[in-house]
Amino acid sequence: MNSAALLVDAFGRIREVVRDAVEGLTEDELAARIDPDANSVAWLVWHLTRIQDDHLADAFDTEQLWASDGWAARFALPFSRRATGYGQTSAQVGEVRASAELLLGYHDAVHARTVELIGSVTNADLGRIVDTAWDPPVTLGVRLVSVIADDLQHAGQAAFVRGVVERRATS
Repeated sequence: MNSAALLVDAFGRIREVVRDAVEGLTEDELAARIDPDANSVAWLVWHLTRIQDDHLADAFDTEQLWASDGWAARFALPFSRRATGYGQTSAQVGEVRASAELLLGYHDAVHARTVELIGSVTNADLGRIVDTAWDPPVTLGVRLVSVIADDLQHAGQAAFVRGVVERRATS
């Protein structure tokens, strides 16, 4: 297995958890919060997908699909098109409402772009500096691992919230 195959596998695992967390839920179930300030499945999946889209576009010097493929218009969220969810208030979290089809459509599009971008990454590429705003500067390898770790955490949270929402519906 080479670096590219390893990365494709890791991002594929994120996609699997996202699909399991979202498929079959209604828009209301996706927007449900387990307490008034908790994140919903919809917000978690939107956020993790926005982070992947934003960070990989930056690392590979391409446009984000959020803007270039019209996802921002389809979601029609009431905040800046540049928003990724980072630092949002509880009220803003509650404003993220979307169907399973919309959430998975955006995630699948970003996943396909991710696979395209990382499909030919070599070991040497992983050392390329992609962000000089940090000390030490961030390499492509560190950025990709950071996105994978963040996305897996949020996908797991979405799966947990789904379980709570489903248990509430049956009790």
